[in-house]
Amino acid sequence: MILTGLILWLVAAALVACLSSRWGKAWPRWVSLIALLIHLAALIVLWNQYLAQVGQLAAGAWLMQVDVAWIPQLGIHFHLAVDGLSLLLLLLSDLLGIMAVAASWRGIEQRVGFFHLNLLWILAALAGVFLALDLFLFYFFWEMMLVPLYFLIGIWGHERRVYATLKFFLFTQASGLLMLLGILGLYFVHGQNTGVYTFSYLELLGTSLTPTVGMLLMLGFFAAFAVKLPAVPFHTWLPDAHTEAPTAGSVILAGLILKAGAYGFLRLLMPLFPEAASQFAPIAMILGVLGILYGALLAFGQTDLKRLVAYTSVSHMGFVLLGIFAWNRLALQGAVVVMLSHGISTGALFILAGGLYDRIKTRDLERMGGLWSDAPRMGGATLVFALASLGLPGLGNFVGEFLVLLGLYQVNAPLAILATLGLIVATVYALWMMQRVFFGARTEDRPLSDLDLREGAIMAVLIVLIVWLGLFPKTVLNTAQPALGALQQTPAYSQPAGLAVPDVPGLGQVYPGEGGGP
Repeated sequence: MILTGLILWLVAAALVACLSSRWGKAWPRWVSLIALLIHLAALIVLWNQYLAQVGQLAAGAWLMQVDVAWIPQLGIHFHLAVDGLSLLLLLLSDLLGIMAVAASWRGIEQRVGFFHLNLLWILAALAGVFLALDLFLFYFFWEMMLVPLYFLIGIWGHERRVYATLKFFLFTQASGLLMLLGILGLYFVHGQNTGVYTFSYLELLGTSLTPTVGMLLMLGFFAAFAVKLPAVPFHTWLPDAHTEAPTAGSVILAGLILKAGAYGFLRLLMPLFPEAASQFAPIAMILGVLGILYGALLAFGQTDLKRLVAYTSVSHMGFVLLGIFAWNRLALQGAVVVMLSHGISTGALFILAGGLYDRIKTRDLERMGGLWSDAPRMGGATLVFALASLGLPGLGNFVGEFLVLLGLYQVNAPLAILATLGLIVATVYALWMMQRVFFGARTEDRPLSDLDLREGAIMAVLIVLIVWLGLFPKTVLNTAQPALGALQQTPAYSQPAGLAVPDVPGLGQVYPGEGGGP
């Protein structure tokens, strides 16, 4: 029952944090922080256990799982399982959850207990999404993310928080209902074909679908995951939500909620609807390239710092969409690394933007400039993550985007060339952001304090991780590869013949049943 405990621990901690607020504002913060540190320690133990066994596990084998009948009359099971892919995302969730609590230590002064209740509730729902192997259970946790995030933005957000919250709610709720229709359609088609009505992911794999039905059901899933990712043109809720959300909300949104959409593509859409996904792949990859270029161009045109960082997320997640629908070893490895690196680097940029807002009470780039002299540590940290965002070699984002482009080149060389242009535009907006905020002429004379010990510790941890991902990605790749190898063994997913790309030594190893590759 370890997997069940991972979810229940966060739910219980959320309730304790909320109740503890009657003793003082510091109590919910400490309860949340300690609970997440214990949760992270348990996940690290599981990760070590997984790495010790990974050479002996067959491709696609689960490290552990629990399967209990929940509503047997409807074929609904409480089925949780963990493999390398879900384990990495759980680790990212705990890491960014800890950073969100630490970043909100002084910024949240009202309803502190309820704030941490919602924060931990989101992390519990995300853990359920990354562990669920029953589609009904997956949908339950998927919708569970919506409510606390609604409160997080709506109560502790900025000036236009009501508008941003309603827009976010409508987009995600409408797309979630389309996914529910897709789940029910798959449930009934499988039942008519086999006589067994079930929501089990493992049993629904390989369900026989006509091309029309398969495409319609796949599009229901695609809508939900594309909105969460977000993919152009389903992205318009994201800049508003990021701009109005409190710092912790922006960190959770950028670092984790977007990754739930990417995980849905990887775990559910591609394996459940391989033929429809194969036919739809050219359109999805075009949307990915559009997202890369469009997001980067709009980021360059922003005058609101948080809105600028929000549009960079649209651009970076375009690489994830490309990597998933290219569906080869290199591209999938790259997509996973981009997911992790983007969570770290963009989460850090939102923490820095929030810290800057707390100090000068504005996000307007026109009112900034020349801040490096007063806050060199803040400027240095921002420079590191701005360089990560533009894809500087030696940092995690470069590894992920480079692998995606290599994998995409095997499938569609013109799209790979167009996607590469996004790296050029990213250089422009990242350096332009640094120039407008920390260099140039100072537009307003106001006192500005540098990073304190708490903020410096947050940045130090995130810098170490982004550098580690850039220099030593093999641990992450070896953790994810058995799961990715199993997902790749979807026989009905066909790819256009592409150009041969030479092996890249050191980027993983071959597991039984996967075939060759770097």
